[in-house]
Amino acid sequence: MLHNFGSINLDHVYRVPHLVRPGETLASHDYRVGLGGKGANQSLAMAKAGGHVCHWGRLGRQDAWARDILSRAGVDVSHVALVDAPSGHAIIQVDDRAENAIILFPGANHGFRRADLNELVAATQLGDWLLTQNECLGLDKLFPLADDHGLKIAFNPAPMTEDVLKLPLTRCQLVFVNRTEAAGITGLTPDAGGEALLDALVTRLPATEVVLTLGGEGAWYQQGNRRLHQPALSVKAVDTTGAGDTFIGYFMAALQAQLPIDACLKRASIAAALAVQRPGAAESIPNCDDVERAIKGESS
Repeated sequence: MLHNFGSINLDHVYRVPHLVRPGETLASHDYRVGLGGKGANQSLAMAKAGGHVCHWGRLGRQDAWARDILSRAGVDVSHVALVDAPSGHAIIQVDDRAENAIILFPGANHGFRRADLNELVAATQLGDWLLTQNECLGLDKLFPLADDHGLKIAFNPAPMTEDVLKLPLTRCQLVFVNRTEAAGITGLTPDAGGEALLDALVTRLPATEVVLTLGGEGAWYQQGNRRLHQPALSVKAVDTTGAGDTFIGYFMAALQAQLPIDACLKRASIAAALAVQRPGAAESIPNCDDVERAIKGESS
């Protein structure tokens, strides 16, 4: 089983001609509200990929509909608490080039107590996976708890903050990073080449498996001296919001199914390529059947 300690947000998405500039008032030409949060997106992607995932999260009581979306997709929501606090939410701009800018309010996602973490970890089994991102508080306490309990930790340090550098990252079995996150962890600049980032990551985290996603440059997997590359598919992006979460959910589902790493990379990359061709975050995550058809198309 994989347990995802992750954020659940309400996404307020505005389509704009360009990302708003300082001092500018900009009219949007579309607006919608949907399920979001890196945690919820990754759980949803994993469930759509056929994986078994239990989400650990908190949501304002008035927004139970968001929990229902996860449940209908096949996510175990028995540890999603409805609380008397505002839900986390995000203000998302998506421009005509499919770039995005996001303002995040954590809300209920920041309400976990040490006792909550103890209870959640105690209910897991030796060898289970714990997946988490950087949108919930308590990671500094959760990592040692989970590792000492025998869980395998997969971490996506998004959004990247200075607090990530204080975490015991060596306790992680697997880390997912994009270019910005890899640069933040290693101290390199974001314009460093992919292999330079990987070299620095293996120095920083020598015993940790690393997946580095580079958009149009594809994705890399590294464990020690082993390094694999998956080229990106050539597609026309409509909205890149949630593409990384789709990649992670599909990768973890494939890993759970005990597929080889190259197959995990391929499935995750194809799923992410399908996601960027659709608007939205949770709404853009493809179903397993769509990914299977795309894989067959790539192989033919």
